[in-house]
Amino acid sequence: MKKIVLNLLMLLAGFLALFPLVWMVSVSLMRPGEASAFPPPLLPAEATLANYRELFASAGIGRYVVNSLLLSTAATVLSLLFNVTAGYAFAKLRFAGRDRIFRTLLGALVIPAQVAMLPLFLLLKQLHLVNTYGAVLVPALASVFGIFLVRQYALTIPDALLEAARMDGAGEWRIFRSIVLPLLTPILVTLAIFTFLGTWNDFMWPLIVLTDKELYTLPVALASLSREHVQDSELMMAGSVLTIVPVLLLFLGLQRYYVQGLLVGSVKG
Repeated sequence: MKKIVLNLLMLLAGFLALFPLVWMVSVSLMRPGEASAFPPPLLPAEATLANYRELFASAGIGRYVVNSLLLSTAATVLSLLFNVTAGYAFAKLRFAGRDRIFRTLLGALVIPAQVAMLPLFLLLKQLHLVNTYGAVLVPALASVFGIFLVRQYALTIPDALLEAARMDGAGEWRIFRSIVLPLLTPILVTLAIFTFLGTWNDFMWPLIVLTDKELYTLPVALASLSREHVQDSELMMAGSVLTIVPVLLLFLGLQRYYVQGLLVGSVKG
C-alpha cells in the first residue's frame, strides 16, 4: 500500500510539473483568440502551425534563434575551456598563493550579479565591445561557480594516479588530456548544461549590452515582440515553445553521456 501511495504521489507531482508545459504547446497550436475564451480550452479545436509560420515569416524569429544558438554554444565552449583548466589548477597544481586566490574567488560568490553589471558595462564600453557579441561572451568566459564546481570534483582524483603518470614520463598536458578530462566527464557535461541554459535563457544582460535589433537573442526578441502582440497569447506561446525545445533536446542528448561518465572513467583499462 505504501508503494502504491508513493507512486500515485509521484505521478501527481509529475502531472503538476508537466501540465503547464503541455498546455503551452497546446495553446501554441490554437487559432488566434481561441485561448482567450473562458474557460480556456485544454486542447485546440483544430490544431494549426500558423503561429509558428508567422513567427518565422513575419517576425523573423529564425534569426534570433540562430543568434541565441551561436552565442550559447560559443559561451559553453569558452566557459569549459577556462573553468576546467582553472578548476584543475586550483585542485591539483601547486603554485604560490593558490589557496589565498581561491578563497578570494569564493568571497566573490556572495556579491549579487546585478551589483557588477554597471562596472562591467563601463569596462566593456572602454573596450568598445558594447553592442557586439563580445560583450555577451566576455562575462561568460569564466565564472567563480564553474571554477569551484570543477575544483571540488577534481579533488576526488587520486594523486597517486597523477604521480604514476608523471613517473611514466607523461607531461602535464598529456596527463590533463588523457587522464583528467575523462575523469571529469560528468562535471563537464553538468557545467556545459548549466552554461548553455544560463546563456540561452539570459535576458537582462543581452538587453543591456545589445542595442542593435539584428543582434538580439531569442528572449530579448520575444520580449520586444510581446509589446507589439500583447493580446496574441497563441503567438507568444509558440515563441515560448521555441525557447524550450533546444535546451530540452540538449539535456536529453547529453543525459546518456552524463550517466556514462559516472560509470566509466579513465582509470578503467
